[in-house]
Amino acid sequence: MTGATATPVTLALVGAGLRGLTYARHAVAQGAGTVVAVAEPDPRRRAEAAAEFAVPPQRVFADASELAATGRRLADAAVIATQDRSHTGPAVALAGLGYHLLLEKPMATTERDTVAITEAARDAGVMLAVCHVLRYTPYTRALKALLEAGRIGRLVSVQHLEPVGWWHHAHSFVRGNWRRQDTSAPMLLTKSCHDIDWLVHVIGESPSRVSSFGNLTHFRARDAPPGATARCLDCPLEPDCPYSAKRLYLGCLGDPDAEFWPLSAVTADHTEDGVLDALRTGPYGRCVYACDNDVVDHQVVAMDFPSGATCSFTMSAFTRMEQRRTQLMGTHGFIDGDGHSLRVVDFRDGSEMTIDTLTGSGASEDDGHGGGDEELTAAFLAAVATGDPSPLLSTAEQSLATHRVVWAAEEARATGRVVQVAPLDASATPS
Repeated sequence: MTGATATPVTLALVGAGLRGLTYARHAVAQGAGTVVAVAEPDPRRRAEAAAEFAVPPQRVFADASELAATGRRLADAAVIATQDRSHTGPAVALAGLGYHLLLEKPMATTERDTVAITEAARDAGVMLAVCHVLRYTPYTRALKALLEAGRIGRLVSVQHLEPVGWWHHAHSFVRGNWRRQDTSAPMLLTKSCHDIDWLVHVIGESPSRVSSFGNLTHFRARDAPPGATARCLDCPLEPDCPYSAKRLYLGCLGDPDAEFWPLSAVTADHTEDGVLDALRTGPYGRCVYACDNDVVDHQVVAMDFPSGATCSFTMSAFTRMEQRRTQLMGTHGFIDGDGHSLRVVDFRDGSEMTIDTLTGSGASEDDGHGGGDEELTAAFLAAVATGDPSPLLSTAEQSLATHRVVWAAEEARATGRVVQVAPLDASATPS
């Protein structure tokens, strides 16, 4: 999917944070895209993005509403990578002006808003690619090819683990922007909609019903060890704490990748004094047992598919942050996958083979989600450049459908019931 188009696609960057910059930089590096407008509410980020992409002042905007208020399309497409709860306004407005949309996941935090975005793109006749980057990795392509070739017969059962990582969970979901459902969304949507979408893509059908269990069990005030203080810098237990903010963020210094993420979320001053000042005054220096977080730190989802196949999905904070692990069990064999390699065992002759799909990219957002960030960007730019959506591996309607699986699972977790999943064609605006 990589490779430059003859005429670069012009892009409006809406949200110049870590994810928006990732897609914009891939577009420019591939020679297939150029950023011609920036909309970003943070003055520092806005100025830095405008300088990096040489965007003229008249095309630099304080937010997406200012960009839309021009009343005309300033670019072929828009990259929308604002905070999750502010996707809907930009997506609907810019689709109405004719921008094709590369929209960071999740599409929105409510079903109503997600339907509104889907309908806006459909009514405007624009392409909308949700950043379900795991669909685009070489690993996923190799796995799909094995399943479609019938290498393990009919797929019957799947087990899938998302190892979030202890420090990543503390960074993003205890101290960070995704720590609360009322200001962001449930963990299963903000983090694991990647995985639910990927499982539907790999299995090849949407589940008909789901159940789910999960809780916030550890990152609470009652789990604080005796003697813990409100901030890591003041805490006598900090040197031995697995969630030490001091150890984590000072350890990023000198590593360009770690300075981009996670450190840039903490401070723009990448010096020891800058980090310590941010930990002394900002949210990322708080004790993980003294935050206002309420999202789960572990969750399981069980899915039942129309074909009779079943799938169990586990998300856990209490792991290393590494590639997802999946076992796919069929009537003729099974596949073990670790995000890089696929071990294929055939029941018929006992043979075993391993396929290495290693790309050099890791599991997390700072190193490209196993190559998916780059491949998605290339696919989107190719689709816009040619007017042919076939490089895109999901439609807006398909993304809406996998989001509905997430909401059904959250309903199941909250109520303790088995919940039916709305089918793909149930696209009417919810009441």
